[in-house]
Formats: sequence, C-alpha cells, structure tokens
Amino acid sequence: MTNTTKKSPRVVRGARGEYAKTRERRKAILDAALEVFAEGGYRSGSLREIAQRVGISEAGLLHHFSNKVALLEAVLDHRDDRSREMVPLGTDDGAATLRGLVRLAAYNASVPGVVELYCTLSAEATSADHPAHDYFVRRYAFTRTNVELAFANLEAEGRLRPGMTPYRGAVILIAMMDGLQVQWLLDRSAVDMAEELRVLISGIVDIDWDVIDESLDDEAVGP
Repeated sequence: MTNTTKKSPRVVRGARGEYAKTRERRKAILDAALEVFAEGGYRSGSLREIAQRVGISEAGLLHHFSNKVALLEAVLDHRDDRSREMVPLGTDDGAATLRGLVRLAAYNASVPGVVELYCTLSAEATSADHPAHDYFVRRYAFTRTNVELAFANLEAEGRLRPGMTPYRGAVILIAMMDGLQVQWLLDRSAVDMAEELRVLISGIVDIDWDVIDESLDDEAVGP
C-alpha cells in the first residue's frame, strides 16, 4: 500500500533576519565606539565602555570585532563611507570633486561626533606607534592625490588662478578643511565650514557654484 502521507516542508530559518540583526548590532557598536573614541580618544576609550553602551558584554563585542585595533579600523571605514558617497573622486570633472568637498563640509556640521573623532585621532596618530598612524598617512596621500587631480583637470580647462599649482591648491585646501573643523568644534557659531571652504576654492579656481546651492541646503538639514 502506497504511503500517501506528505512530508512537511522543511522550515528554513531566516538567514536574512539573522544577517540584518548582525548588521544592526555591528552598526550600533561602531556608533558607540565613535562616541567613546571622540569623547576620550582612542587610547582612553575601553572596549568595556563601548560594550556597555550597546548593552552587550565585552565578549559579545569581540564576537564582531576581534580586537580594539580592528574596531578602530572599522570605525574609520564607517566614517569614510559617507565621504565616498558625497565626493566623486578620480573623475575628469574637477569641479564636481570640489563641490563634493563643500557638500561634505556642510554634512559634517550635522555630525559633530564624527568630526571630533577625526580631529582627535589625527592628532594622536602623528605618533608612529599609534594604531591609526598608517591609516592617516595613506588617507592624506590619497586625498592630496585626488584633490590635486581635480585642480589639474581645472587647470587644463584654463580655470586655475595665476600663480597657483594643482599640488599647492590640494595642500592648502586640505589644511583649510582640517583647520576649519578644529575652529568649528571650539565654537560652532564662529565659522560656517562649507561657506569658508567655498570662498577658498573660489580663490583658487574659477568654478560655478549655482549647481550646488540647493544640494548644500539639503545636506545641511537632511541628516
């Protein structure tokens, strides 16, 4: 006699749900680490304090990030994700890159914790034995190269101001961005980072800002 009993379909547990939960937990850890490192610096910030802010054990944190250095690297990448979305790099449109930097400066004013972390870590990382030293060396070299490329493209279009070179423009622009962040952190009513950066760039190249005004307003209030 044929057995007509149907087997119950095998229930596949929600792998997507577990993945989403893990991703959310990692993001919560990165956000907490950003706060802790911004408040007291990388060396003073402890994994235990970060774990407590997330509501997990230190062992639970280490399940996601093997050690403090790995967590720091992830936090820095987390910070750079937004930058990469907003600033087009490596293109032939130098003006687009510079507009993106101004857009990024406007956005940074909405995330003071991120700015604090960057300023604190970049100062600490001047020491060669700091875990983030190589990261910042690479980051500055990468940024200088791409900003210099943007100015070089504009120079080829005859839009670079007399007496300026693409490399010099890149060095000045990066120094201006970092300096503005420090001034802004000390007194947020003293400077408008995006506006001052825009004025500086206008003194280096001939650039049309009309296409960025509306997007700047969106970035400033959106986040």
